[in-house]
Amino acid sequence: MGTPKKNRAPASSTPFDFARTAVMLVDADGVVRGWTEGAEELLGHPAPDALGRTLAQLFRSVDGDGAQHEDVATRLGDADGWSGTQAVRHRQGHRLDLEVRILPVQDSDGRAPRLVLAADMAQTPWPGVNRSLLEGIFTMSPVGVAMLNTDLRFVWVNDALETMGGVSREERIGKQLGDVQPGLAVEAMEAEMRRVLETGVPSVGFEYLGHPESDSVREHAYSTSFFRLEDETEEVLGVCYMVLDITENYRARQRLALLNKASERIGSSLDVLRTAQELADVAVPDLADFVTVDLLDVMLSGGEPPPGPIDATDLSTMRRSGQRSVREGCPEAVVEVGGLPSYPASAPVVLSLTVGSSSLYPTLDLSAGEWAADDPVRAAHLRQYGFHSLMVVPLRARGIILGAAAFARWQPKGPFQPDDLVLAEEFVNRAAVSIDNARRYTREHTAALALQRSLLPHDLPQQGAVEAAYRYLPADSRSGVGGDWFDVIPLSGARVGLVVGDVVGHGAHAAATMGRLRSAVQTLADMDLSPEEVLAHLDDMVGRVADETDTGPQVIGATCLYAVYDPVGRTCSLARAGHPPPVLVSPTGISRLLELPAGPPLGLGGLPFESRTLPLPEGSLLVLYTNGLLTGQALDVDGGLSRLHAALAAPQAPLEEICDAVISNLPGTRPVDDVALLLARTRALGRDRVASWEIPADPAAVGDARAKVARQLVTWGLSDHGFATELVVSELVTNAIRHAGGPLRLRMIRERALICEVSDGSSTSPHLRHARTTDEGGRGLFLVAQLTQRWGTRYTPEGKTIWAEQPLDPTAFGGHNGLGDLMGLHTADELR
Repeated sequence: MGTPKKNRAPASSTPFDFARTAVMLVDADGVVRGWTEGAEELLGHPAPDALGRTLAQLFRSVDGDGAQHEDVATRLGDADGWSGTQAVRHRQGHRLDLEVRILPVQDSDGRAPRLVLAADMAQTPWPGVNRSLLEGIFTMSPVGVAMLNTDLRFVWVNDALETMGGVSREERIGKQLGDVQPGLAVEAMEAEMRRVLETGVPSVGFEYLGHPESDSVREHAYSTSFFRLEDETEEVLGVCYMVLDITENYRARQRLALLNKASERIGSSLDVLRTAQELADVAVPDLADFVTVDLLDVMLSGGEPPPGPIDATDLSTMRRSGQRSVREGCPEAVVEVGGLPSYPASAPVVLSLTVGSSSLYPTLDLSAGEWAADDPVRAAHLRQYGFHSLMVVPLRARGIILGAAAFARWQPKGPFQPDDLVLAEEFVNRAAVSIDNARRYTREHTAALALQRSLLPHDLPQQGAVEAAYRYLPADSRSGVGGDWFDVIPLSGARVGLVVGDVVGHGAHAAATMGRLRSAVQTLADMDLSPEEVLAHLDDMVGRVADETDTGPQVIGATCLYAVYDPVGRTCSLARAGHPPPVLVSPTGISRLLELPAGPPLGLGGLPFESRTLPLPEGSLLVLYTNGLLTGQALDVDGGLSRLHAALAAPQAPLEEICDAVISNLPGTRPVDDVALLLARTRALGRDRVASWEIPADPAAVGDARAKVARQLVTWGLSDHGFATELVVSELVTNAIRHAGGPLRLRMIRERALICEVSDGSSTSPHLRHARTTDEGGRGLFLVAQLTQRWGTRYTPEGKTIWAEQPLDPTAFGGHNGLGDLMGLHTADELR
């Protein structure tokens, strides 16, 4: 596309009067926004009167002289600019014939203001692109200006550009940009100038950094604009290259961007070491070349540092908690993260910590001085890497000094300035608050974790109903301590209770609630309640816990799965309250989810729970777990179940190996929620270890029952237990005949203990009496309690069962000083 013809004035070599050159800036609406002293002198309008008025109002045209003059105001919209003449009136009324040139420019918002140049034709006609005119305008301008020919070689340079670049005019003329300042963004700038030469479209606001030649010089930022130069015949002469030093503006924008970056990246977690490393990562490379963060060792354990400045003797407890370098290998050569840095008393870090204020060392002298003498090895190492500037800022939060951050430079960016120190302090202040929050969280998390561990089982109890193994995996520290728990509870009749549960929420409160629920389950299990009854009582308890909080009622919930396995009948009864159903793996390796009535989560109150009883062949594997095993960050329950089934492919493997296989299939290094896993492989008691008899409801049957028991003990090789066992059976059968009636059954089980059970059709619960010395009766259950390890009552749909256990190892249960001692009688020595 061709360039439109412009209206041009005849060329002239008459000298131009620089003092009477008018320069005006006009916006797209024709309103004057800039007015120079030359414009005021030429047209007579002072700047306060001219600014805000339209150019048409100031360029009052002169009519009737017969000359062909253009109207400048109508030419402001020409996209390619305009040059021509116009007769106007001076403010005092006399006529001026002006040579006018309109240059299109572009501001940062993409709008199109115009630069209007005007000169009195009585002084000089406009000579097209007149070098004298340009020199008059730009020589004393603070904007750096250069003219380059079509080969992009310098042909003219003003004083400002010579000062900016530090390269003399004589060194530039005839050379290309890369020949005189190779450190600049030469390739990008030359490509932009060629584009301007080809298209004629100006380039405005191209920014670049000018790196200093020495460490003592601060780097500068520049904004450049390029305009194509043409003569009267529209022949392209070259490029006008204009440079503005925007260092302060650039650094202000850079600081704001860094602060925004710091606010986004520092403090992303409640982890002390991670936050310290984030501080170092944010500052490198934009602010410093090398950053170290040293914290008091007590910070890592959540302890409380002492208030005020730190004594020099306490610095031995400092630990390197984060560092970052632009040069590979440099940080590791100083002190590794986690190491103990050693500073002499004169080191900048020590001075800042003991005084409690920041330190700025624009020029770091590593060849002399007290610090270099006290630590020559470190000083030599820093000299090797070329450190030349240093800042040290203490990390302080809530009046407590937590450590110190050191910022160093070795690249030619220039020394640190006071505004760099202000920026570093902003970084450190943000990090210090986050680190202190992380320290407080670490302390609370450690306490909650200790509470949780103290409330969980330390080992599984001895029992013979199942072979059990477990895993407990705490969640990532960012999630907090959870309320998951598990338990294996030996029950009467050689049975066992299996429990898993999960309290809603995290923290110490969840752990404490978990401990209360675990204790409650153990108590309810000892009462031999059915699974649905246990959950119903737990539901009531969770509701009471929510109402007992100091801050008023809170929403506290939990889920639970309770199962009771009977190795004699080889059956299992299960009930769940909002908990994931267990997985059952048959002895042949077929795994499936057990379909159980869901039941509401604990704490809702008033809703019923149901249980299911099913047969379990010996060698079946029952898998109980909390939902942390299935759900990760993606909450993929189906994927979690698939991983679980895959890990259970070899159910006959040792349980410890199966536990490891299940945990190793979890995604990520740490789960987002606590994981509790309980495996139980069922066992069965053979008929040779169980004996059962029907007993008539006749007092004469007591003797027969004792005889049957004695014979069975001989068969089992337990004759030594005959006297105590016969006495226990006699008392239990007698009580059932006297107070219950109905069909009676006597059962003996030889497991880890010798168990005697008497079942009847009554639901009346017996209780232990402490008879007086003159009473003739009332000592039956008292004798049972003294002769056995434990005894109790459990209810069945047909009535109740009273049971008593004796240890097979006599040393496992305290003995007695004869029958008189059991009867509560006194010895002769005691009566003296």
